[in-house]
Formats: sequence, C-alpha cells, structure tokens
Amino acid sequence: MQPDGADAPAPAPSGRPARRRAVLLVVAALLAVAGIVAIVAAVLLQQQAPTEQDAGVLPAPPAPTAAPSTTTTPTTTPAGPPASPPARIVVGRIGVDSTVTSVGLNPDRTMEVPAKGPLFDLAAWYRYSVTPGQQGPSVIIGHIDSAENGPSVFFRLGALAPGDTVDVTRADGRVVTFTVYATRAFPKDAFPTDDVYAGTPGPELRLITCSGSFDAASRNYRDNTVVFARESSPPLR
Repeated sequence: MQPDGADAPAPAPSGRPARRRAVLLVVAALLAVAGIVAIVAAVLLQQQAPTEQDAGVLPAPPAPTAAPSTTTTPTTTPAGPPASPPARIVVGRIGVDSTVTSVGLNPDRTMEVPAKGPLFDLAAWYRYSVTPGQQGPSVIIGHIDSAENGPSVFFRLGALAPGDTVDVTRADGRVVTFTVYATRAFPKDAFPTDDVYAGTPGPELRLITCSGSFDAASRNYRDNTVVFARESSPPLR
C-alpha cells in the first residue's frame, strides 16, 4: 500500500513565477533610469558649483558720529604702547602661523578682505582698528577657504575655546599674548557690529572669518565666526 498522499496529483502551474519575473524586470528598468538621472544631476551640480568660496565681505564698524570732546577731563589710565601694526600671528591650538598684511574699506564701507593672489591665504589686520596692545579691539581677519586652494588661514577658527591663546608679534618686535574668552557665530545679515568693534576697557583682539552654509547665489558664506580675546601678557609700555 502506498503511503498516504504518495499518489496525490501535482499542483497545476499557477503562473506566479512568470509574473514575478515581469515585476523584477520592471523594477530593474526603473532602477536603471534612476541611476541615469542621478548621474546627470551630479554632472549638472558639478558644472554649477561655485568657483570661489572665500570669506566674502565683512561688515565694517560704524563711522564716528561726532568728534571727541575737547573739554573731557583727561584720564590717568596709560594710553598704552605706541602704535605698531601686527606683523605675525600664531594660534597654536589651530596650527596658524601667518604673516599679517592689512586691509581697509571698500567704497560701500564694508571691510576689504585679502584679494586673490599671494596674500589671499594670509591673515590681515583691519588698519582702522587699534594696533595690538593698545586699548580697544584690534581686528584681524582671514579667509576660511577657497575652491582653488582648499582650507585657508582661518579654516579652523571656530574650534578655538576659552583659555586658548593667540600670540601677535608687532612690527616693533613686541609680542602681545591674548587669551580667548568667547567664540561665536553670527548671521551676516544680523552681525552685531557694536558688540564686535566697540571700545573696551583694555587691549583686546577680534579674529574674524566666514562660516555657516554657502550661498551659491551671492557666492558667500552666510555667517561670520568671531573670536573674542583679551590681552593676558604684561601690558606693553
């Protein structure tokens, strides 16, 4: 006697394997089309990528609204050392060791930035700010990067934290050491000009670069990173 079910008829073909193959063929075709679209999109994006990703244009401090009063009682606080522009900046925490050039103002009263060429990747002192060691904020700026050369002098500026130090050598050979007390990022369209450039009780330093996302339309970064530091070396005389 045959075991139970041994003589049961085989199931009739249902057509499911054929349908499954058809579905797989359709999926494969769709994936191929999607791949082609992705490749075309990537090529177009490469063609439209900005050729320049630099520090853009930084806002300048406001112009004085009035001349200083000549009747003000003279202060007994030392005015600080004679003016001498910065010649070199060293920020060990982020590997910066740069000659310092200088920048001024554009016709629209925004701050200049180092132009393309041999000075592009160097730090630059804003020559309408005080020189390092004098009372008030001395301002040094630098690019974050460029499409041509990659990271620039202040590429890692945002990594500075309270307690980090910055050494600035002046043209007269004197070295002023500053200690960071804050690192902040601000939208360029809401840059706190007064907070960054306003007078201070003692010698301070501002290091500024661009940061945030890149605006392809204006070809500039949307934010600025600002490092705030105070003199921590013995005051210069």
